[in-house]
Amino acid sequence: MRVSKLLRALVFPAALLAALEVYTRTAGAASDALAPPSAAARALAAAFFSTGESSLWQATAFTLGSAALGLLLGAALGIGLGILLGLSRRAAHMSFLSVEVLRPVPSVALIPLAMLVFGFGLRMEVSVVAFATFWPMLILAQAAASQVEPALLEVARGLGLTPLQRAAKIVLPAMVPRLFVALRLGVAIALVVAVTVEIAANPNGMGYAIMIAQQSMEPALMLAWLFWIGVVGYAINAGAMRLQRWAGQRMGVPAAADARIVE
Repeated sequence: MRVSKLLRALVFPAALLAALEVYTRTAGAASDALAPPSAAARALAAAFFSTGESSLWQATAFTLGSAALGLLLGAALGIGLGILLGLSRRAAHMSFLSVEVLRPVPSVALIPLAMLVFGFGLRMEVSVVAFATFWPMLILAQAAASQVEPALLEVARGLGLTPLQRAAKIVLPAMVPRLFVALRLGVAIALVVAVTVEIAANPNGMGYAIMIAQQSMEPALMLAWLFWIGVVGYAINAGAMRLQRWAGQRMGVPAAADARIVE
């Protein structure tokens, strides 16, 4: 059953690649922007065995490391503040205007400021990724904390638990399913923003490798990098889905309820 589903899912991509292969070898043979998928596959195979500072593996490691650090920072700040705003109506009202003004700011708009503060490199990219992932983590954590059963909080107060103990023993366990949904969204955002920063400004990582291929007039290598980024993104998303499903099973959340959380 799984094999048949996989084959059906591959029909359209295979047809699209075949059409591109035919076009680039006939009417588009003189194009400087497109290359046959077979040439892109050879370029990707060569990149697998390349060495040096701009090798595929080092570029991938830099992008994933930057995305992971930015996501970790954004998640820690977003979840912490989201719990506070979800449990305190006064804090939520006081911060409403600030959140609604800053949240729509595109993360890439901070690249010039981040470059002035941190220069090129890891810290600049991590700061932009952290800003981008902070907001979905904050909104989802606030929504999850605000929906914690009030009776549980009353029991915690009756037991004399401190606010930190209430958050650790009552609030966080009740929020776990929604937090994993937020994590899944944050992972995708982190990778997209990391590659965007590298394309726009940071001379490192997979995004910068695409720019080098474009500036070198190597469309086959550029398409190879695009395909590789898609593969990496798919693998990360699949891993996040498995982690979310595993957490839901451990917490006793059925698949249908998990789907409603995503909606």
